[in-house]
Formats: sequence, structure tokens, C-alpha cells
Amino acid sequence: MRKKVTMQQIADTAGVSKFAVSRALTGKSGVSEQTRDKIIRTAGQLGYFKNGTGGAARAVVSDEEKDREMNPDWQRQTGTILVLFPNIRHQNMDSLYWGPVFEGISARLNEKGLDILTLTEPSSDKVFSLLNPEAIQGIITVGAVSPSLLLEFQRLQIPVVMVDHSDSAFHCDTVFSDNISLMREMMNQLIAIGYRKFQFAGNIYDAPSFLERWTAFRMMLDEHNIPLEQNTKLFHEDIVGLKEAVSEIPKSQLPEVFVCVNDSTARFVLEQLTNQNVSVPDDCTVTGFDNVMVDLPILATVDVNKSLLGRRAVDQLLWRVEHPSSPAERLLIHAEMIFRDTYMTPKRG
Repeated sequence: MRKKVTMQQIADTAGVSKFAVSRALTGKSGVSEQTRDKIIRTAGQLGYFKNGTGGAARAVVSDEEKDREMNPDWQRQTGTILVLFPNIRHQNMDSLYWGPVFEGISARLNEKGLDILTLTEPSSDKVFSLLNPEAIQGIITVGAVSPSLLLEFQRLQIPVVMVDHSDSAFHCDTVFSDNISLMREMMNQLIAIGYRKFQFAGNIYDAPSFLERWTAFRMMLDEHNIPLEQNTKLFHEDIVGLKEAVSEIPKSQLPEVFVCVNDSTARFVLEQLTNQNVSVPDDCTVTGFDNVMVDLPILATVDVNKSLLGRRAVDQLLWRVEHPSSPAERLLIHAEMIFRDTYMTPKRG
């Protein structure tokens, strides 16, 4: 039997007072937003939100019977889907990455005859003070979402699918590009060409996908017995810091390849190399990810199908509405590797 997680245990683990835990978990004022998110994430990791089922043991029934009982309208595909689109860190509909994701969601919902309600800039964690939760059939989140909002979804027991984001405090279906496999494929080809000196560039903590790409990068160096000599300043969270980190590398110590976390990061690295009169690809080369800047002079990128991520999120949400008791799933979508021969350089000696 699962032991009940207490507020004191959460407080001790998070390094805060029991009072702060109580205020955060009940949605009351008195704690900062940062502390509230920390407490909610800690509570989720400890299993606090899984304690509310309780009760006497029930007869074993099939998953389908459970689903029908929990959701009598399980075969109905009507209603409104809420698409939550926080406008943070260029995470908006004008983005070359996020815009097509949203277009895919919208197109698929239209095909299914479902209404779409888009919330682009939630000003409060009390989203449903403005909405009727009973009218919302499901929620699709695009990119990063605060733990407080996720807790609100859990409290209301509305099915959720996250696109390109996950949170250890909240278990739900997620849709990602297959970052690990794709970065492994890119590194395999770079190493096969003959490259041996690499630096990874970009804020690896900005998104789960970025951390996965960094993890795969390290895995491939290890598998090929290539020393990891990473300059961690290249993980800087802002553009200025990243460019400064690139500028501090002497020309004689440049890597053969800057492996960038995405195309946007690759663009900033290229701009700084140009400012330093570094010739690309003669002196070094650069790779990206996501294929959002087709004219970028980079060696390789990954053509992530952004629209498909959105369409498959809708499919997964509709499946989840019909199967609420099934374990959470993580859907990975493969993509095409693009090598641009124009920027290929001879094998290093």
C-alpha cells in the first residue's frame, strides 16, 4: 500500500516551510511563483497527487470497462479543445517552429469537426475562472507550461496532451520529435565523414528536447571513444552570452563542428564567427536542428515536421478521451536528416 505523502515531507524535500507548502498546494497567496512551482514539482515527484484514490478494493475490470465507466461519452468526438499557447521565449504563433505546430493542431481539429479555443497568454494560473471546465473536452499544451497550471488541469481531471514539453510533477501524454535517435544519426554521419572535434552550443536547459539532444551528443562521443571537451559557457541562456562564449575561443582552438541545439542557435553562432573573420566551412562548420531557416549556411539540420507534431497531438488527445485509465504515453516522431553538400568540407587529418 502506498504511504501517504505528507506536507512535512514535501517541505523537507523542497527546503521550504510547511506553511509555504500548504499555501502552494491550496492555491492561496503568500508564496512566490517560483516557490509555488518548486513545491508543486516536488509534490508531484514524491507522488503526492496520486494519493486521492483510496477506498475499498474493487473487482478487476477490463480497461475498456473502466474507460466507459469514467467517460460515458467516450465515443463522442464533439466539443471544444483548449489549446494553451503561453507567449514566452518566442513561443508564439509567429514563431517559425511553434507556428506550424499550431497550424497542424488547428487543421486536424477542423477535420474532426471539433471547436478550438486558443489561450495564448494566460495571465493567471486560475485559467478556468474565465472558462467553463465542463465545456472543455481536452487540452493541448504547446511548449513550456507552468507546474501550477498543470496542477489545475489535474484537479479538474481534463485530458491533456503536451507538445514538446514534459514535467515530472504531471503525468500525461506527450508528443515529441525523436530527438535522441535524430541527434545520434547526425553525429554518426559527422563522425563517419571524419570529424572528431566538437562543441555543443545552446541552452540545454531551455526545453526537454534540447536536453535530449545534448544527451544523445554525449552518448555518441562516448560510443566512438571521442573525448568530451565541452566548453560549458556555450550553454549560456541568452544570445549575448552565447556569442561572447564563441568569441573567447581562439581561432587555433575552434572545433571542427559547432553542433547547435537548433537552427536559431546555429544562426547566432554563425553571426559571431563571421564577426571574427572565421571562414565557414573552411575553418569550422556548424549544424542546426528543426530546419526553420532554409538559407542558413550550415552543414546539416533535421527537418522536424512541425505540423505533424500538432496533428498527432490531436489524434492522441482524442484517443485519451476514449481511454482515460490507460497509462500515459510518449509519442516520438522521426524526421528527415538534411546534409547540405555545399557546406561539406574534406575529412580532417
